[in-house]
Amino acid sequence: MKILAFGIVKDIFSNAVIDVDCKNESSVDALKNILEKKYPRLSQLGSYMIAVNNEYASDDDRINENDEIAIIPPVSGG
Repeated sequence: MKILAFGIVKDIFSNAVIDVDCKNESSVDALKNILEKKYPRLSQLGSYMIAVNNEYASDDDRINENDEIAIIPPVSGG
């Protein structure tokens, strides 16, 4: 599945889009575990969100191979 990266996550992945081999149907939590094993710096972020099909997702939400997945890093404002 294709994962879109933004901000610091793009730097961690060294790319704006990566491919991740995930089961046909999985959960957001399982995807986080896969990504954090492959990219340990991701787990060092204070927090990050995953969006599935343009909606913020919780850890127990299901994801499918054709879903659009985006990793949203922490945002600070001023």
